[in-house]
Amino acid sequence: MRFVNFLLMAVVVVGLSACGSKFKTYTGPEVTSVQVHKSERKMYLLHHGKVLKTYDIALGFAPEGHKQFEGDGKTPEGTYFINRRNPNSEFHLSLGISYPNNADRAFAASKGKSPGGDIFIHGWSNRPIKRADWTAGCIAVKDKEIEWVYAMIKDGTSVHILP
Repeated sequence: MRFVNFLLMAVVVVGLSACGSKFKTYTGPEVTSVQVHKSERKMYLLHHGKVLKTYDIALGFAPEGHKQFEGDGKTPEGTYFINRRNPNSEFHLSLGISYPNNADRAFAASKGKSPGGDIFIHGWSNRPIKRADWTAGCIAVKDKEIEWVYAMIKDGTSVHILP
């Protein structure tokens, strides 16, 4: 009888720990594209034009205009795609955006500068935020939200970042 009780307790503990996992399983419609509307501070996950989810976002600390150079604090504008994932991100979870593209690199090079890189959709990691836009150029959502975003968006998904 003790063994049965032990087994039941083990099952309960494992089940409860799974509830707290940052890795979610999504079985709904495929996210076919992401739209980021910088001026609205909104991110939309879409399935063939139909909005599946909407998120409030934070952007780079100098969000107006297209990212051109490393350290400018701007979030890029244009069409990119998800090209990597980081399950061990400093910001809970993160999805890499394919910035810089060839045009971004060429423009920065023509000015003798670096375009920067490492642009992600990521969590806030429960950091105290002193202003609405605080990232180095990334798109941030709450940690609980990035868990679902990370589960819903697959590598290769297009990301349209609009002014």
